[in-house]
This record gives sequence, structure tokens and C-alpha cells, in this order.
Amino acid sequence: MMIKNGKRNPGRGIIIVGLILITAALFLIGKNILDISRAKTASQEVAMKLLSVIKESEEKKVSGFFDGIATKEETAIPDYLLNPDKEMPTVLIEGNAYIGILSVPDLNIVLPVMKDWSYSHLKTEACRYAGSAYKKGFVICAHNYETHFGNLKYLDVGSKVLFVDIDGNEFQYLVAETETLPSTAVEEMTSNDWNLTLFTCTFGGSDRVTVRCVLQEKKIGDTILSEEI
Repeated sequence: MMIKNGKRNPGRGIIIVGLILITAALFLIGKNILDISRAKTASQEVAMKLLSVIKESEEKKVSGFFDGIATKEETAIPDYLLNPDKEMPTVLIEGNAYIGILSVPDLNIVLPVMKDWSYSHLKTEACRYAGSAYKKGFVICAHNYETHFGNLKYLDVGSKVLFVDIDGNEFQYLVAETETLPSTAVEEMTSNDWNLTLFTCTFGGSDRVTVRCVLQEKKIGDTILSEEI
């Protein structure tokens, strides 16, 4: 190290530390971009496989799901309305169990939803955090990637959210409100006051961006059924 007037020159050390910090920051940015790209690709591949399974299930059509338009007409009361406590059906893809697909047209996202959540699962997919689509208190979480739930905070009241289960049952929700909850507010997050809740971590992870949704009425034949179970 250079010595000036008998003293060490601190400038060089500061520059070295600065370069190390810049390199580390660039590495983290690059890794984050790579993680987002991998998650997007993985989700798209699984979504296509799930759609194939759903289309084959009891001859139910979901061709309008991607553009947010439900096209399937049902002529009988679905089993989940007769037995809302039933377990949601699952399908295994590459060793992971999925319960359906979530679509948020205003955010241009279509995501497979895993049956159970874990930190490793959240690296690629949306996950069920609690509850069931057949009853109130259904909660789905996902990483704050832009391709996943990173833009939840921009959803307006009245925005449409769609979920289709493995049997092809479609659930149409409307955003009712958005709030921010602390990470410790588990009871509030899983409240049965709402049909569907979507949430993701804020940057830093201390809070949760939380979107509350209500279920729309559904017409089956000539009967309008309220799915407010």
C-alpha cells in the first residue's frame, strides 16, 4: 500500500472497498434477474401442462381463461357446492402437487398454484397459504417478482381475479380492498371475512402487501347461485 508523508494512504483502501461493494451489488442484481427469468419460464411450462389436464377433466372448457373471459357453461351444480368441505383435487407435475391456476388479467399474470407453500416453492410458483377455493378464507401467496405478485399493490378495486381448479371449476373474484399487514399478522391474513386473499412480501420482508377479493355470483342454467359459503 502506498505511504505518503510516512502515513498510509486511506484513499486506495476506500476505492477497493467500494469496488467490492459494487461487484457484490451487480452480482445480486444479476442473480435476481436470473431467478425471475427462471421462475417465469417454470411457471409458464407448468401452466400449460395444467391447462391440458384441466381441459381433459370432465370435458370442461377453459379456452377463455388467459384473456380473463369465462366461456364454459355449466348445466349441473358442481360437487364443491354440495360439499364445500371436500379436499381440493390435485395433480402431480414433476413431483409437485398443484390445485389449479390463478389469473389476474390487469397484471397480465397466469400462475400455477401449488397445494402447499414453502420458501423453496415460492421461488418459482404461487402457493396456497391457507383454505380452499370452495369456502371463504382461501389465501394464495407468491414471491414479489414482477412476473408473480410484485405488482399486487397496483390493483384497483373492482379488478378481476380468476381461479380455476383441477376439475375445471372457475371462480371469478373482484378486488375489494388492498392493505398492508405485518408479517406476524397470521390470523388477520387468514380471516374468513374474505373469499380470496392474495399477498406477497414488501421489499425487506417486514410487511405483506395484501389484496382482499370477493366472489361474484355464478349462473348455472337458469339459476343464480351465490357462492358466498
